[in-house]
Amino acid sequence: MREAPDPPVTPGAVRIRVHYAGINFSDLLARQGLYPDAPKPPCVIGYEVAGIVDAVADGVGTPRVGDRVIAMTPFGGQSELVVVAAGAVFPLPEAWSFEVGAAFPVVYLTAHHLLVRVAAARPGESVLVHSAAGGVGLAVAELARILDLRVLGLASSGKHDVLRSYGVEPLDGRDPQWPDAVRRLAPDGVDIVLDPVGGQSWRQGYALLAPLGRLVCFGASEVSVGLRRNMLRVLWKALRWPRFAPLRLMSDNRTVAGVNLGHLWTAEQVIRPQVEALLRYAREGRLRPRVDRVFPLAEAAAAHRYMHERRNVGKVVLSMS
Repeated sequence: MREAPDPPVTPGAVRIRVHYAGINFSDLLARQGLYPDAPKPPCVIGYEVAGIVDAVADGVGTPRVGDRVIAMTPFGGQSELVVVAAGAVFPLPEAWSFEVGAAFPVVYLTAHHLLVRVAAARPGESVLVHSAAGGVGLAVAELARILDLRVLGLASSGKHDVLRSYGVEPLDGRDPQWPDAVRRLAPDGVDIVLDPVGGQSWRQGYALLAPLGRLVCFGASEVSVGLRRNMLRVLWKALRWPRFAPLRLMSDNRTVAGVNLGHLWTAEQVIRPQVEALLRYAREGRLRPRVDRVFPLAEAAAAHRYMHERRNVGKVVLSMS
């Protein structure tokens, strides 16, 4: 941790005194130097915060000073004070604590964008999601209840009881034969595969698709197998990633899509309606983030290790107090 001057409020922005900040796998990749969009170190990482507005720029009507808010930050969120464009700030649901709010923006927006905007999920369809007990996985499960979708979830066996409580049909993601288990549960194939792993799992997911199925790739966590990066391993894995030829996609009647929400952060016309829809579900009591563990900011390194070891069920957040 380091001390820094209070950031000035820029035009069209507000300043938030952060109470809690969320951690996402992209933060882990950024720390390892494996996330291309991250600022060069030393840098402050963090994509999401919850706190209280303590200053607003001239001309900004909402939010106002004193409002309890959540916000999305293009890095820099794991800090006591952050300056954020007013359009990326949203009211914290009244029934939620700040720590629950910090666990919301990235994973629920990701889940909604994957299912609704990209995969165009229809009622009754099946979804296979990797890392099903993580933040995005559980958000997918909650949205699936709202959208009337069947979810098959890959996770270690110790997390299966939690997945069942969310209505997910769990499968052991550490079993190399997991594709066979998927075929037994969905012999005609699955309609949607959501894959943040990359490499061989993309190839396996594509093979599991039903006619008109959609594979949505939104990460490549397989490049991060330990606390430190190994560039030779990264290059070896990247060289073996599948290539999806247009003619084959046409012949198979399948879709492969990619999502990087970090590149859409300033696309308010895309992001804001989705977040507002999610907040409406939250106010109706139809979804609520699961906070697995809270670490103080001074123990951020321990929080990263905890996530690298895949110990979390739900979100890990940092406390600024």
